[in-house]
Amino acid sequence: MPDLLSGPAISAEPQADALALDRSVKPGSLKHLAAHLGLSAAAVSRVLNAAPAARSIPKSTQDRIFAAARELNYRPNVYARSLRNRRSQTMGVLVPEISEGYATLVLAGIEQQLLQADFFYFLVSHRHRPESIERSQRLLLERSVEAIIAIDTLLPHPSPVPTVTISGHDEPAGVTNILLNHRRAAELAIGHLSGLGHRQMAFIKGQSFSSDTEARWAGIQHAMEAAGLPIEPALVAQLEGDQPTHEPGYFATQRLLAREQPFTALFAFNDTSAIGAVRALREAGLRVPQDISVVGFDDVQSAAFQNPGLTTVRQPLRTMGILAAETALQQIAAPTALHARQLVVDPELVVRESTCPPPRL
Repeated sequence: MPDLLSGPAISAEPQADALALDRSVKPGSLKHLAAHLGLSAAAVSRVLNAAPAARSIPKSTQDRIFAAARELNYRPNVYARSLRNRRSQTMGVLVPEISEGYATLVLAGIEQQLLQADFFYFLVSHRHRPESIERSQRLLLERSVEAIIAIDTLLPHPSPVPTVTISGHDEPAGVTNILLNHRRAAELAIGHLSGLGHRQMAFIKGQSFSSDTEARWAGIQHAMEAAGLPIEPALVAQLEGDQPTHEPGYFATQRLLAREQPFTALFAFNDTSAIGAVRALREAGLRVPQDISVVGFDDVQSAAFQNPGLTTVRQPLRTMGILAAETALQQIAAPTALHARQLVVDPELVVRESTCPPPRL
């Protein structure tokens, strides 16, 4: 009996006849490839999938299998394989939107880690619409993702697969939440401004739907109280709308200016709104930072290249993405193990040219 692993290749002519007679063998299938090589489908599958049993197959035969797979443009049936081994090598990632800033930097970290682990991911944006979040979570599960990472997204239902949230709050048991130390972030920003001599500070809060809004505002209230400084209600504006552009910060600053309550510093919810605020201040004839100092949040890639360069509280967003992917992979590998409910990361103050001591009155 011929050796099915290392036997001679079948000549082209009889092989074509044999394949033509067996109409169940489809071109490009594993059976077609195995028949072309004169090997068993099991042996070919072991080699192409780098199974441990493939080590017993001679290297010359393995080389022949890979060459034939390229020649016949063989593509494995991923869905069939995932059904067999219950692995899809994919994750689902939920984001509010895809734009320059917060989500993009977090995604860069997630992608870096998943590429190293040979994982793919489905990316879905939902604009904070509850019906879109619910539908997206269901669709990801229907596509057999092995885990879900939710960025600034409140999931409506518990998930049957490992789930990691970034900037989530009040997550159900079994979900690991990665979040920033918002109290420390506020202390850094308020400490910097008060240290420069600012006493009249204005604030731009995040949208009501953002999961970070209340935690960040609570941190600001704590830091202002610790510094012995009051928060004037007239100097607080909230971002409105769900557009990931500079306009919400621009319009929020216009509302602050229209109240005619003097202030010498502005702490914005994020860098995107801070950049919009600088535009509104300049249009009102105010100089940044000589008349009004501005502090942002996140340290997006363009923050350092604004004019002036933006002083900001840096979130380690890429690191948070890496940590989320690492955590999800660990939970896939050890689903019954106990995992941390929260992982807290620390911020960093980056001082640039958008802050200085207040003007002398």
